[in-house]
Amino acid sequence: NFEHILMNMFVLWQFGNIVEQYTSKAYFLFLYFFGGIFTSVLVLIYMVLTKDFITVIGASGAISVILGFIAIKDKFNRTGIIIWFLLITFGPLLFGENIAWHGHIFGFIIGTIFAFFKK
Repeated sequence: NFEHILMNMFVLWQFGNIVEQYTSKAYFLFLYFFGGIFTSVLVLIYMVLTKDFITVIGASGAISVILGFIAIKDKFNRTGIIIWFLLITFGPLLFGENIAWHGHIFGFIIGTIFAFFKK
């Protein structure tokens, strides 16, 4: 829905700028696009394995990659980022919203993996 898109764009703007400060614009674009594609592939595999097919559209998985990356690189704000990530991933489910929670989780994990390999 429209609110979800607005939240995604706000999070992307806020944390995308932080990733650029830690790395570069080129690395941010690589992280966002490659991480988003890899997240989508994992979501597809998950849906095939569980036979739980739903329509998945949007940038939440790629944005979760950014959050996972920042959660590892920014030790000072790590706890807050993780708590916020959990709230935006599972909070909507408590209110019956249909979101691709598995895309959020896969994206966050991919982002943390990228962070460990990026000096």
